[in-house]
Amino acid sequence: MERILVLNGPNLNLLGERDPGHYGTMTLAEVCDELRLSAEALGVEVECFQSNHEGELIDIIHRERKTSAGLIINPGALTHYSYAIRDAIEAVGLPAVEVHLSDIDSREPWRRNSVIRDVVVLTVSGKGPSGYLEALDELVRYIRSH
Repeated sequence: MERILVLNGPNLNLLGERDPGHYGTMTLAEVCDELRLSAEALGVEVECFQSNHEGELIDIIHRERKTSAGLIINPGALTHYSYAIRDAIEAVGLPAVEVHLSDIDSREPWRRNSVIRDVVVLTVSGKGPSGYLEALDELVRYIRSH
């Protein structure tokens, strides 16, 4: 069974509590539960991780590169400046989808830049928690067609 790695960056452990106007009221555990159900229907498995530490996210990307068929990543604020995460995604060669709960392109100017965007096959932004489900559908479709 194909395995999809789902990574969540800094502050996403506070999902459901932090700024629900931008990020919604679902917790990260609830988002991951929905992803698992959707993954089962698609015939894949998802493994969710969250870390507030850039290096740990990079270590997970490196460690999981041979056991995962693809990556869904919400890097949080690391989106805007972490060339290290960008380079890790590029280096391992896994097809990846970038997810943002809010529409980063319509928020503060500093949030509009994504250094990750050019190494992923798709960015899903501004669709709340359902963006993760769209990312999963699109990533599985991409993997199976390549």
